[in-house]
Amino acid sequence: MSGNDWAFEHDVTASPEHIDELGHVNNAVWVSWIQDIAVAHWNAIAPEEHREKYIWVVSRHEIDYRGNIREGEIAHGRTRVSGEPRGARFDREVQFVDDEGKVMVSALTRWAMLDRETMRPQRITAEIAAPFRVD
Repeated sequence: MSGNDWAFEHDVTASPEHIDELGHVNNAVWVSWIQDIAVAHWNAIAPEEHREKYIWVVSRHEIDYRGNIREGEIAHGRTRVSGEPRGARFDREVQFVDDEGKVMVSALTRWAMLDRETMRPQRITAEIAAPFRVD
């Protein structure tokens, strides 16, 4: 994960409830932030009819922790969808960097798209994928 071709960015600030006994953001909070940025990206980019018809569930997180932040510090999040969809699945890359651009957390997550009404997996069409492509 490198380069400037990130599709969506979202900053988060570490609050007291995010801090663990080591004095920095707890690993479970990073997982929550990974999910939050993915959902925010979908809500910001997907057409309304897609947001109303589909919902996403995560099926896999692969996370590398390389650094951390303390209370009051900002994690600059960025994300993009990577690769081609495979049926109902799509991979998403996420990074959180500090103010100097050092990668603190990087993740590759796999998401499955479900029909919101039936909760059954739905094939991701080119039309659904197009707004999320970064070339």
